[in-house]
Amino acid sequence: MTKAWIRINILGWMLLSTSILHGQSIVTTVHNLSASGPGTIKATTESEICIFCHTPHNSKPMSPLWNRNDPGTTYTLYNSSTINAVPGQPDGSSILCLSCHDGTIALGNVLSRTSDITFASGVTVMPSGPSRLTTDLSDDHPISFIYNSSLAAADGQLKDPVTITQPVTLENDKLQCVSCHDPHKNIYGDFLVVSNQFSTLCLKCHDLNYWGNSSHKNSTATWNNTGTNPWPRSSYTTVSENACENCHNPHTSGRKARIMNYLNEENNCLVCHNGNVASTDIESQLTKPYTHNVYAYNLIHDPVEPDVVNVQHVECEDCHNPHAVRQQSAVAPNANGFLEGVRGISSSGSEVNPIQYEYELCYRCHADSPVKPGSPTTRVIEQNNVRLEFDLSNPSFHPIEGPGKNTNVPSLILPYTESSVIYCTDCHASNGTSPAGPHGSDYPQILKYQYITADYTTESATNYELCYSCHSRSSILGNNSFRRHRTHIQGADTPCNVCHDPHGISSTQGNSTNNSHLINFDTDVVFPSNSGRLRFEDRGTFRGRCYLKCHGRNHDPKWY
Repeated sequence: MTKAWIRINILGWMLLSTSILHGQSIVTTVHNLSASGPGTIKATTESEICIFCHTPHNSKPMSPLWNRNDPGTTYTLYNSSTINAVPGQPDGSSILCLSCHDGTIALGNVLSRTSDITFASGVTVMPSGPSRLTTDLSDDHPISFIYNSSLAAADGQLKDPVTITQPVTLENDKLQCVSCHDPHKNIYGDFLVVSNQFSTLCLKCHDLNYWGNSSHKNSTATWNNTGTNPWPRSSYTTVSENACENCHNPHTSGRKARIMNYLNEENNCLVCHNGNVASTDIESQLTKPYTHNVYAYNLIHDPVEPDVVNVQHVECEDCHNPHAVRQQSAVAPNANGFLEGVRGISSSGSEVNPIQYEYELCYRCHADSPVKPGSPTTRVIEQNNVRLEFDLSNPSFHPIEGPGKNTNVPSLILPYTESSVIYCTDCHASNGTSPAGPHGSDYPQILKYQYITADYTTESATNYELCYSCHSRSSILGNNSFRRHRTHIQGADTPCNVCHDPHGISSTQGNSTNNSHLINFDTDVVFPSNSGRLRFEDRGTFRGRCYLKCHGRNHDPKWY
């Protein structure tokens, strides 16, 4: 028996005894690469256990008595627009781990042997799979960076390292592989130093805004075993137990930035929000004819993009903060829990983070954005900026930011009154009994109910269901507010949309005489009168006159 052999075994037994004291021996883990190891990757005859990493003599000048060469490669490092740390080329214990896990050096290539230790089944380097990180670390949690109080303060969602408790440790003030992994014990799976049930390990360092009350932290929803397994790498069975890993994969992630499970942003959401985990099926809404089409864009959304969207796109995370979203109701115009913690644009056009009102979220894309959608109707007064259309100084508007101008609206159906405020999503939302929100609809403009705008439409409760959901059909057809409503809508088959602009008329373009009651004519149907005038004039309560030509009839003017 040689002295070297004795020293190796003493070292081995020291490591083994330390592991045993903590509840497990390396002998029973897949890091036992000897012939007696329990895994499928192991030596054919080599009986020593520690030799694959350690040697008592002629080791690398690295702790602890390292028995392998450095890979000697330049790694592609993690990077994203939201990282404040500065990852460096792997060093310390991380480069030791990578001498096996990057797959560039044979597993049996150790300094204390003159030839490589032979592995079973022809294995040489680490086989392909989740344990082989390759030299591209851009899809892995960043390592080898200084983690100090300055970084925590700059990031805003990291704990100050002075508060981080064992078994998570930093190595010379750097986060390394061994901060999360203990190579000698595999009590919790993946050689983690502590269980990651409920993301306990993640939350040792990460301190996410809003997380404490969020559904992704607290939901007890489970997978119904239909479709794709949302947690293929996990032994946990609820949303709350998987927590961070509902969306994130710390190694070999599908999308590199922010180490997401899937490359396409929406897939990280829809793997659960398809009715197989979450109670509502959002995925099916996105197959309807009119949607916020999240499938049409990829790798465009960025968490640090301006609040005003300058590059056209829509993704789930444009409207929902996955760290904050929760089930909490609200009263218009206040944002509910599904919109918790998202950014937006205020009624004055300034950036707000987080939003207070639902409409502030809609204004990100539908107000001052240079790529905002246009109006589907050509009108006397053209305005595509909905923030200007809903401004409380306007001559008329639907009551999104506050109660409307008209104090006498006899057609309103209770509980609506002249002092009511409504949401954008009271009109724009999934139709039928579908989940709330403007995900997808069978009707244009993602409308919650049918609203036909084509001229010569036959009036019915179905064709104008959107209007009649708030305004009494019997009151409208009874001419309670305008004595020619019935004549226009039923007699002339003129849609509501021909006369009324459903959002509002900007005060910079209209006035209270010509544009009260949301009057802004559809110029594909309504034309100037024979005298060349095209306008409505408000002459008092339930009184007015029109200068126009419509359906061949000349009003020059027509009094009501």
